[in-house]
Amino acid sequence: MDISANDCYQAVVARDERYDGRFFTCVTSTGIYCRPVCPARTPRFANCRFVVSAAAAQDAGFRPCLRCRPESSPSSAAWAGTSAVVSRALALIEAGALDNGSLEALAERVGLGTRQLRRLFIKHLGAAPSSVAQTRRLLLAKQLIHQTRLPMSDVALGSGFASIRRFNEAFSQLYGRPPSSLRGVRSSVAEHADIILLLPYRPPYDWEAMLDFLQRRAIAGMEQVVDGIYQRTIRIGADVGVVCVEHVPARQALRVKIGFSQLQALPSIIDRLRRMFDLKADPDAISRLLSREPMLAPLLAARPGLRVAGAWDAFEVAVRAILGQQVAVAAGVTLVSRLVARLGEPLAAPSVSGLTRYFPEPEAFDPEVILTLGMPRSRAAALVNLACACLAEPGLLERQRDLSHTLTRLCALPGIGEWTANYIAMRAMQESDAFLASDVALQRALAGGGVRPDAKQLLALAEQWRPWRAYAVMHLWAADGVNAGVNSDLNRTLEENKHAISA
Repeated sequence: MDISANDCYQAVVARDERYDGRFFTCVTSTGIYCRPVCPARTPRFANCRFVVSAAAAQDAGFRPCLRCRPESSPSSAAWAGTSAVVSRALALIEAGALDNGSLEALAERVGLGTRQLRRLFIKHLGAAPSSVAQTRRLLLAKQLIHQTRLPMSDVALGSGFASIRRFNEAFSQLYGRPPSSLRGVRSSVAEHADIILLLPYRPPYDWEAMLDFLQRRAIAGMEQVVDGIYQRTIRIGADVGVVCVEHVPARQALRVKIGFSQLQALPSIIDRLRRMFDLKADPDAISRLLSREPMLAPLLAARPGLRVAGAWDAFEVAVRAILGQQVAVAAGVTLVSRLVARLGEPLAAPSVSGLTRYFPEPEAFDPEVILTLGMPRSRAAALVNLACACLAEPGLLERQRDLSHTLTRLCALPGIGEWTANYIAMRAMQESDAFLASDVALQRALAGGGVRPDAKQLLALAEQWRPWRAYAVMHLWAADGVNAGVNSDLNRTLEENKHAISA
């Protein structure tokens, strides 16, 4: 842990919200672990042990507090430990990588052996990957029990357990009681009803900026903002559905309404939404580092809750980025909307007014149809090549072993250069250190005495902003008046054009 035991205890005494999710308090006299903001009577310092993760607490034999509900704390995956490998592995576990997959497969995806991955998890989180996965399943199950009226069989399925028997055993072993006892006399609802959950974040959170960013890029028929609520169609494999997201500032959370037929996909849906709305960010940690830069300090003071807008799907973002090259954001959205209207699958029975189509899968990218949408042949060819590459290698647009490896793989695709690769990494893969050095808006925002820095100078300046360069991008875009990320008037530089495909 990077926080001393004394500082942890002072945070517990003060019930300091800034530390919520950064550590948990294991109380030896009760056998319970709590969040720093727990309303229960503060335990004696001698009875407290502090751990960095809920998994470490449960591995040590402590059970979750029923008052402060550790499952309701802000996610700590983005700042747990200092290992980028652990961060990537955690993201995969949160998406359900160990629910149906093996530890060996997870280790291979992050470029390590299983023994080394276990050692890193013990070092940074105090628990093995399997324990982290089990804790994630149990806490999600508890959240579903408290916040929904799903039958227990659906709770087990939706939280990642392979069977109701295994769910009952694990829950009873941890809590000392059956899962149904936490629900009381409330009745269950019919299966497959919409699921409504609260996804907490660490404040402050600039919801208006996030909503504005998404609204300006909303694809007609596929996503929209209505009365402050973001709505969109979603697809995971062959299964489809709709999500609606709104801000609940009093709860420091987003309320998400999920309409999806396959409950097994729930962990993946929740993880995607957390990444899309950047709910794992730690504003204090980001501000502490970036505020050291005199040019950035006033920007962070003015908008402390600004987040990096993520995306539902990496392929979708890559298509958006290619179509948005060298055009105003409105023109780029028009092109994407045309593409979805022509290639996107229509909803069989629309459940939300205004949502009628899903984003097309790579196999739907017909070269002849794309050429009729009104774009340069080189750009159309880039889209087709991207779709073919994703079909040939389904994991092509997943986060790689490190940012450098990710960018190298993306830039190897025809039509994708450094700017586009970093944009995809920043939005689709939540790479907090992605940086768009050739971006004209950034160069304009950092111009001194009317002289704009070039890409090389900008990279040198931003070296001290690691690992939060993507957040510096958002603040500089906002300061430049480019709508926190509008890709209008973005000159893609000669390096970008080298990758364009000739007609």
